[in-house]
Amino acid sequence: MIHAADVREWRDLDVVDTESHKIGVLEAVYVDTITDEPAMATVRTGLPTRHRLVFVPLEDAIAGPGYLKVAYVKTLVKQAPSIGTDDVLPADQEEAIFKHYGLPYKPGAAGERQLARR
Repeated sequence: MIHAADVREWRDLDVVDTESHKIGVLEAVYVDTITDEPAMATVRTGLPTRHRLVFVPLEDAIAGPGYLKVAYVKTLVKQAPSIGTDDVLPADQEEAIFKHYGLPYKPGAAGERQLARR
């Protein structure tokens, strides 16, 4: 299990896929609003003048010296829903991220967001 205290040290780590191919650099961590446990990360990808943030689940992620290995291949992550580097994830786009990875989406009983940036 990933602990919230650990993720503070992850910012700016290289994010690599299951084959150790670099996807990008970790920008931020999003927690599940129900459990307050790390659930997703945004990864800065693209050319320096055209960066974007793609979302990737943290389930089964492994932190190593200077990198964070996620349980998904680079091509799948690069095709994930994304936002601009100065943008905020709109609530109505959360579900698309979960569907992209085949994960269940569980908003709160009153429609609250499932993800919150930390």
